[in-house]
Amino acid sequence: MTDINSFFKADGALAKVISGYKPRIPQMEMAQAVEWAITHGQHLIVEAGTGTGKTFAYLVPAILSGKKIIVSTGTKNLQEQLFNNDIPIIRKALAEPFSATLLKGRANYLCTHRLDYALSATQHLHKQDGQTLGKIRTWAKRSKTGDIAEMAEVSESDPLWYQATSTRDNCLGQDCPDYEECFVMKARRKAQDADVVIVNHHLLCADWSLREIGFGELLPNADAIVIDEAHQLANVASNFLGVSLSAKQFVDLSDDSLAAYLQITHDMPDLKAACESLKLAVKDFRLAFGLELKKGEWQEIENNPPLYADLIQLQKQLAALTRQLERAAERSKELELCFKRSEEMDAQLAAIIEDKTNKTIRWYETHKNSFTLNSTPLDIAAAFRAFMQQHQAAWIFTSATLSVAGKFDYFSKNLGLSNVVGYCWESPFDYPNQALFYHPKGLPEATDPDFTDKIVEFAIPVLQASQGRAFFLFTSYKALNRAEELLQEKLDFPLLVQGSYPKTILLERFKQHGNAILLGTASFWEGVDVRGEALSCVIIDKLPFASPGDPVLKARLEAMKKQGRNAFFEYQLPTAAIALKQGVGRLIRDVDDKGVLMVCDPRLLKKGYGQIFLNSVPPMRRTRDIADVVEFFKP
Repeated sequence: MTDINSFFKADGALAKVISGYKPRIPQMEMAQAVEWAITHGQHLIVEAGTGTGKTFAYLVPAILSGKKIIVSTGTKNLQEQLFNNDIPIIRKALAEPFSATLLKGRANYLCTHRLDYALSATQHLHKQDGQTLGKIRTWAKRSKTGDIAEMAEVSESDPLWYQATSTRDNCLGQDCPDYEECFVMKARRKAQDADVVIVNHHLLCADWSLREIGFGELLPNADAIVIDEAHQLANVASNFLGVSLSAKQFVDLSDDSLAAYLQITHDMPDLKAACESLKLAVKDFRLAFGLELKKGEWQEIENNPPLYADLIQLQKQLAALTRQLERAAERSKELELCFKRSEEMDAQLAAIIEDKTNKTIRWYETHKNSFTLNSTPLDIAAAFRAFMQQHQAAWIFTSATLSVAGKFDYFSKNLGLSNVVGYCWESPFDYPNQALFYHPKGLPEATDPDFTDKIVEFAIPVLQASQGRAFFLFTSYKALNRAEELLQEKLDFPLLVQGSYPKTILLERFKQHGNAILLGTASFWEGVDVRGEALSCVIIDKLPFASPGDPVLKARLEAMKKQGRNAFFEYQLPTAAIALKQGVGRLIRDVDDKGVLMVCDPRLLKKGYGQIFLNSVPPMRRTRDIADVVEFFKP
């Protein structure tokens, strides 16, 4: 077997396949720690700063162990990067053969039975939809994986894919006539046979939540489970352990039930009427919320009699459809599945409405044409600990942002981790020389109603010195929109604003311009990698504390206070510190990158807890003088 240390040396296997490769001690030490954890079945937390090369540091020892490995990433994009970029490099470098596969959630694979079913009902489709489904059918005949990401002619976000993919609710399972050729089953069988299976947190947690109710087992048993981007795991897990019902789920149930009815029978007019009544109740309930898009506590629904009445009407119409589907269930497998699905949704809606425990948070969110009703667990620690115990594997959690001021307490408590070893490796980048941390004097208080106007005035000379080439990151859309108005008047650099185009297009344009200013909120604070001079400045408006009006946060803080705990220091502060580390991490992405970080929140120095944030930021040279910024950017 290849020796871990020799693999990462200057004349090692990795250097032979990566041009310009340079050994990094943190990378080698992390690889040794991962090797030890897998060998001894030990749980491990690893924070590795940007530039450590943590992907190879966990993949290489995992593959060399010869054991069954699951790697879970934060997003599908990261999954594909691992599988399409990193795994091939390691395969080229290693002498030992190994098998690896990418496994996505069910909705990412074509369902040929559902596609045929939709095509057989073309009389109910718009002409263009029928043509699109025809293109999908042509592609399906030549596709080996059925992964809808391969179908370039139809966007993955096209709602028509719903008719050509399956869900847990509408999958016929072994009763499906296409079962033997099912793309999901093929992907699953391939995963069970592979040495390395690359999934994402959503799939990992979906499998976990299904196991809780006696299903699941989509993911093969493994000897080691590596969680990359582990700082995202607790949020994803909370969503899967809770209950969430959306307007789309109700409408899809109605449409699927009606389609199944029209395929099989026309002698149950009450079933058709129930489908139509449910869709009307969904529409009425959404309208009752008003036009404003918001996220609120459940009490707002209960304390609004007209809104609550529409909710109860929605529940009644769902119950009515459930009764009609029960009568029709024996007529076809599709109608039987619709009945089971309606019955489960009926129970879930009742659970949300009637929940009076102190263990969950009930809340709602409205979207332009939709809504979601949610029940989220206050604490997932015990449940996650039980999940880990089901998998007698070495669990390895890694990210660039897991510690707060050098400690893993916050991360460990959230997931209920015990008997876990933790290591922290700082970025190998030369931050004192590559970066400058600017925190100007005279900043307005964070509560100042004109805060955004005033900080834009502080930011303009920085943006002029950097010649654009900046991310300006905000903690709210309101601040972002105001900054856009001001900057359009005062600067001539190209301005790119989150929401004006899809994220990938904005990033591509940002790189192409070379002197643009990109205004973004939460989604641009992490998972964005822009190397080189195009990004030479990151400006952050406020310390990223979550909005105190957020219903989930509010309930969580109240529960912690009742337990006699300090909610601010135990939850709000560490959450914000990790978010800030993510934002700061956008600045230096390569050994040759240089840049200025500007943080505009005076609490950084005026509040005692500001030191927590300062201790969580890489060791940059610091200044409060704009002249140093101008000097830094001089050629």
